[in-house]
Amino acid sequence: MRVALLCMLGLCVWAPYAFGEVQTKVIPYQHGKVQLEGVLAWDDAITGKRPGVLVVHEWWGLNDYAKDRAQQLAKLGYVAFAVDMYGKEKITTHPDQAGTWMKEVQANVSQWQARAIKGLAVLRSQDQVDTNNIAAIGYCFGGATVIQLAFSGEEINGVVSFHGALPLPTGKQASKVKAKMLMAHGNADPFLKEEHIRKFRNALDKANVDWQMVLYSGARHSFTDPGADARGMDALKYDQAADERSWMHMQLFFDEIFVTP
Repeated sequence: MRVALLCMLGLCVWAPYAFGEVQTKVIPYQHGKVQLEGVLAWDDAITGKRPGVLVVHEWWGLNDYAKDRAQQLAKLGYVAFAVDMYGKEKITTHPDQAGTWMKEVQANVSQWQARAIKGLAVLRSQDQVDTNNIAAIGYCFGGATVIQLAFSGEEINGVVSFHGALPLPTGKQASKVKAKMLMAHGNADPFLKEEHIRKFRNALDKANVDWQMVLYSGARHSFTDPGADARGMDALKYDQAADERSWMHMQLFFDEIFVTP
Protein backbone atom coordinates (compact mmCIF):
# COMPACT_ATOMS: atom_id res chain seq x y z
CA MET A 1 0.00 0.00 0.00
CA ARG A 2 1.58 3.23 -1.12
CA VAL A 3 -0.04 5.80 1.20
CA ALA A 4 1.96 8.71 -0.16
CA LEU A 5 1.20 7.90 -3.80
CA LEU A 6 -2.50 7.43 -3.17
CA CYS A 7 -2.71 10.69 -1.29
CA MET A 8 -0.92 12.54 -4.11
CA LEU A 9 -3.46 11.17 -6.56
CA GLY A 10 -6.27 12.40 -4.34
CA LEU A 11 -7.32 8.90 -3.32
CA CYS A 12 -7.34 7.04 -0.04
CA VAL A 13 -7.74 3.37 0.78
CA TRP A 14 -9.69 4.16 3.93
CA ALA A 15 -12.18 6.68 2.57
CA PRO A 16 -12.79 9.09 -0.35
CA TYR A 17 -10.20 11.84 -0.15
CA ALA A 18 -11.55 15.38 0.06
CA PHE A 19 -9.84 18.71 0.40
CA GLY A 20 -8.73 19.16 3.96
CA GLU A 21 -5.70 20.07 5.98
CA VAL A 22 -3.47 18.72 8.69
CA GLN A 23 -4.78 19.33 12.18
CA THR A 24 -2.74 19.30 15.38
CA LYS A 25 -3.71 18.95 19.00
CA VAL A 26 -1.65 19.23 22.18
CA ILE A 27 -2.29 16.25 24.47
CA PRO A 28 -1.19 16.43 28.12
CA TYR A 29 -0.46 13.11 29.83
CA GLN A 30 1.61 11.74 32.67
CA HIS A 31 4.24 9.07 33.30
CA GLY A 32 4.73 8.48 36.99
CA LYS A 33 5.10 11.92 38.53
CA VAL A 34 6.34 13.55 35.33
CA GLN A 35 3.93 15.80 33.45
CA LEU A 36 4.30 15.34 29.70
CA GLU A 37 2.80 17.09 26.69
CA GLY A 38 2.79 15.60 23.19
CA VAL A 39 1.34 16.76 19.88
CA LEU A 40 -1.04 14.75 17.70
CA ALA A 41 -1.22 15.39 13.94
CA TRP A 42 -3.73 14.06 11.43
CA ASP A 43 -5.38 14.98 8.13
CA ASP A 44 -9.05 15.80 8.68
CA ALA A 45 -9.88 14.99 5.04
CA ILE A 46 -9.49 11.30 5.81
CA THR A 47 -12.26 9.45 7.60
CA GLY A 48 -11.96 6.08 9.24
CA LYS A 49 -9.00 4.44 10.86
CA ARG A 50 -5.44 4.60 9.54
CA PRO A 51 -1.95 3.56 10.73
CA GLY A 52 -0.47 5.40 13.68
CA VAL A 53 3.15 6.52 13.97
CA LEU A 54 4.92 7.58 17.15
CA VAL A 55 7.57 10.28 16.62
CA VAL A 56 10.39 10.57 19.18
CA HIS A 57 12.41 13.78 19.35
CA GLU A 58 16.16 14.38 19.35
CA TRP A 59 18.06 15.06 22.56
CA TRP A 60 16.99 18.71 22.40
CA GLY A 61 13.46 17.83 23.55
CA LEU A 62 10.10 18.03 21.83
CA ASN A 63 10.87 21.01 19.61
CA ASP A 64 9.38 22.20 16.32
CA TYR A 65 11.49 19.78 14.30
CA ALA A 66 9.80 16.70 15.81
CA LYS A 67 6.39 18.34 15.54
CA ASP A 68 7.03 19.15 11.88
CA ARG A 69 7.88 15.50 11.22
CA ALA A 70 4.57 14.49 12.77
CA GLN A 71 2.76 16.88 10.42
CA GLN A 72 4.66 15.48 7.43
CA LEU A 73 3.49 12.00 8.40
CA ALA A 74 -0.08 13.28 8.67
CA LYS A 75 0.19 14.61 5.12
CA LEU A 76 1.10 11.08 4.02
CA GLY A 77 -2.13 9.79 5.53
CA TYR A 78 -0.98 8.60 8.95
CA VAL A 79 -1.95 9.69 12.45
CA ALA A 80 1.26 10.82 14.15
CA PHE A 81 1.95 11.53 17.80
CA ALA A 82 5.08 13.51 18.69
CA VAL A 83 5.86 12.11 22.11
CA ASP A 84 7.45 13.98 25.01
CA MET A 85 10.29 12.03 26.66
CA TYR A 86 11.59 14.73 29.04
CA GLY A 87 8.67 16.66 30.51
CA LYS A 88 6.45 19.59 29.65
CA GLU A 89 8.36 22.53 28.14
CA LYS A 90 11.78 20.87 28.59
CA ILE A 91 13.34 22.04 25.33
CA THR A 92 16.85 23.40 24.86
CA THR A 93 19.41 24.43 22.26
CA HIS A 94 22.36 23.84 24.61
CA PRO A 95 24.21 20.50 24.23
CA ASP A 96 25.13 20.29 27.93
CA GLN A 97 21.51 20.61 29.03
CA ALA A 98 20.34 18.23 26.30
CA GLY A 99 22.92 15.68 27.37
CA THR A 100 21.86 15.94 31.01
CA TRP A 101 18.20 15.35 30.24
CA MET A 102 18.99 12.49 27.88
CA LYS A 103 21.21 10.73 30.43
CA GLU A 104 18.52 11.10 33.10
CA VAL A 105 16.10 9.16 30.90
CA GLN A 106 18.66 6.59 29.76
CA ALA A 107 19.89 5.87 33.28
CA ASN A 108 16.99 3.48 33.91
CA VAL A 109 16.31 1.41 30.78
CA SER A 110 13.00 -0.03 32.01
CA GLN A 111 11.72 3.46 32.78
CA TRP A 112 13.07 4.72 29.43
CA GLN A 113 11.08 2.02 27.67
CA ALA A 114 8.03 2.59 29.86
CA ARG A 115 7.92 6.30 29.01
CA ALA A 116 7.95 5.51 25.29
CA ILE A 117 5.24 2.88 25.83
CA LYS A 118 3.17 5.52 27.62
CA GLY A 119 3.34 7.65 24.48
CA LEU A 120 2.26 4.65 22.42
CA ALA A 121 -0.77 4.25 24.69
CA VAL A 122 -1.78 7.84 23.93
CA LEU A 123 -1.42 7.19 20.20
CA ARG A 124 -3.40 3.93 20.35
CA SER A 125 -6.23 5.64 22.25
CA GLN A 126 -7.00 8.01 19.37
CA ASP A 127 -10.22 7.21 17.50
CA GLN A 128 -8.57 7.60 14.08
CA VAL A 129 -5.83 5.04 14.74
CA ASP A 130 -5.85 1.48 13.44
CA THR A 131 -4.22 -0.24 16.41
CA ASN A 132 -3.20 -3.20 14.24
CA ASN A 133 -0.90 -0.88 12.28
CA ILE A 134 1.50 0.97 14.58
CA ALA A 135 5.09 2.11 14.02
CA ALA A 136 7.57 4.36 15.81
CA ILE A 137 10.26 6.59 14.34
CA GLY A 138 12.91 8.59 16.14
CA TYR A 139 15.86 10.91 15.59
CA CYS A 140 19.18 10.85 17.47
CA PHE A 141 18.13 10.12 21.08
CA GLY A 142 14.71 9.33 19.61
CA GLY A 143 16.26 6.76 17.31
CA ALA A 144 17.78 4.98 20.31
CA THR A 145 14.41 5.27 22.05
CA VAL A 146 12.44 3.47 19.33
CA ILE A 147 15.10 0.74 19.32
CA GLN A 148 14.58 0.38 23.07
CA LEU A 149 10.86 0.21 22.35
CA ALA A 150 11.55 -2.77 20.11
CA PHE A 151 13.76 -4.32 22.80
CA SER A 152 10.86 -4.04 25.27
CA GLY A 153 8.89 -6.56 23.19
CA GLU A 154 6.10 -4.10 22.49
CA GLU A 155 3.60 -5.31 19.88
CA ILE A 156 4.19 -2.85 17.05
CA ASN A 157 4.76 -3.41 13.35
CA GLY A 158 8.10 -1.66 13.04
CA VAL A 159 10.54 1.00 14.19
CA VAL A 160 12.73 3.41 12.22
CA SER A 161 15.84 4.95 13.75
CA PHE A 162 17.31 8.01 12.02
CA HIS A 163 20.93 8.60 13.12
CA GLY A 164 20.17 6.85 16.40
CA ALA A 165 22.73 5.67 18.94
CA LEU A 166 22.11 1.91 18.31
CA PRO A 167 22.08 0.70 21.93
CA LEU A 168 23.45 -2.83 22.28
CA PRO A 169 20.81 -5.26 23.53
CA THR A 170 21.28 -8.04 26.01
CA GLY A 171 20.39 -11.47 24.68
CA LYS A 172 17.12 -11.32 26.60
CA GLN A 173 16.22 -7.92 25.12
CA ALA A 174 17.00 -9.00 21.56
CA SER A 175 14.90 -12.15 21.98
CA LYS A 176 11.86 -10.01 22.86
CA VAL A 177 11.87 -8.04 19.61
CA LYS A 178 8.66 -8.48 17.61
CA ALA A 179 8.90 -5.34 15.47
CA LYS A 180 10.74 -5.13 12.17
CA MET A 181 13.57 -2.63 12.35
CA LEU A 182 15.05 -0.07 9.96
CA MET A 183 18.15 1.93 10.87
CA ALA A 184 19.04 4.95 8.69
CA HIS A 185 22.63 5.84 9.52
CA GLY A 186 25.19 8.35 8.27
CA ASN A 187 28.37 6.59 7.20
CA ALA A 188 30.43 9.59 8.38
CA ASP A 189 28.71 9.79 11.78
CA PRO A 190 31.63 10.18 14.24
CA PHE A 191 29.60 9.08 17.25
CA LEU A 192 29.44 5.40 16.26
CA LYS A 193 32.44 3.28 15.34
CA GLU A 194 32.23 0.36 12.93
CA GLU A 195 32.99 -2.10 15.74
CA HIS A 196 29.93 -0.94 17.69
CA ILE A 197 27.72 -1.18 14.59
CA ARG A 198 29.02 -4.69 13.94
CA LYS A 199 28.20 -5.77 17.50
CA PHE A 200 24.71 -4.28 17.16
CA ARG A 201 24.05 -6.16 13.92
CA ASN A 202 25.41 -9.41 15.32
CA ALA A 203 23.18 -9.17 18.41
CA LEU A 204 20.11 -8.77 16.22
CA ASP A 205 21.18 -11.61 13.94
CA LYS A 206 21.73 -13.93 16.89
CA ALA A 207 18.09 -13.33 17.93
CA ASN A 208 16.78 -13.66 14.33
CA VAL A 209 15.45 -10.11 14.33
CA ASP A 210 14.10 -8.82 11.00
CA TRP A 211 16.26 -5.74 10.47
CA GLN A 212 17.51 -3.43 7.74
CA MET A 213 20.26 -0.83 7.81
CA VAL A 214 20.86 1.83 5.18
CA LEU A 215 24.14 3.78 5.20
CA TYR A 216 24.40 7.19 3.51
CA SER A 217 27.84 8.12 2.22
CA GLY A 218 29.34 11.30 3.66
CA ALA A 219 26.38 11.86 6.02
CA ARG A 220 27.22 12.91 9.57
CA HIS A 221 25.06 12.84 12.69
CA SER A 222 21.70 14.68 12.52
CA PHE A 223 21.73 14.50 8.71
CA THR A 224 17.93 14.84 8.61
CA ASP A 225 17.74 18.08 10.62
CA PRO A 226 17.99 21.31 8.56
CA GLY A 227 18.94 23.14 11.75
CA ALA A 228 21.93 20.90 12.49
CA ASP A 229 24.52 23.23 10.95
CA ALA A 230 23.55 26.03 13.33
CA ARG A 231 24.28 23.92 16.44
CA GLY A 232 27.99 24.76 16.39
CA MET A 233 29.07 21.11 16.52
CA ASP A 234 31.23 19.71 13.73
CA ALA A 235 29.74 16.22 14.17
CA LEU A 236 26.30 17.52 13.22
CA LYS A 237 25.51 18.43 9.63
CA TYR A 238 22.38 18.48 7.51
CA ASP A 239 22.56 16.42 4.33
CA GLN A 240 19.63 17.01 1.98
CA ALA A 241 20.24 13.93 -0.16
CA ALA A 242 20.49 11.62 2.87
CA ASP A 243 17.45 13.30 4.44
CA GLU A 244 15.30 12.78 1.34
CA ARG A 245 16.55 9.25 0.73
CA SER A 246 15.98 8.16 4.32
CA TRP A 247 12.44 9.58 4.29
CA MET A 248 11.76 7.61 1.09
CA HIS A 249 13.22 4.46 2.66
CA MET A 250 10.93 4.95 5.67
CA GLN A 251 7.90 5.12 3.38
CA LEU A 252 8.92 1.93 1.57
CA PHE A 253 9.36 0.27 4.96
CA PHE A 254 5.87 1.37 5.99
CA ASP A 255 4.47 -0.09 2.77
CA GLU A 256 5.95 -3.40 3.84
CA ILE A 257 4.93 -3.48 7.50
CA PHE A 258 1.44 -2.01 7.42
CA VAL A 259 -1.33 -4.44 6.57
CA THR A 260 -4.11 -3.22 4.29
CA PRO A 261 -7.47 -3.39 6.10
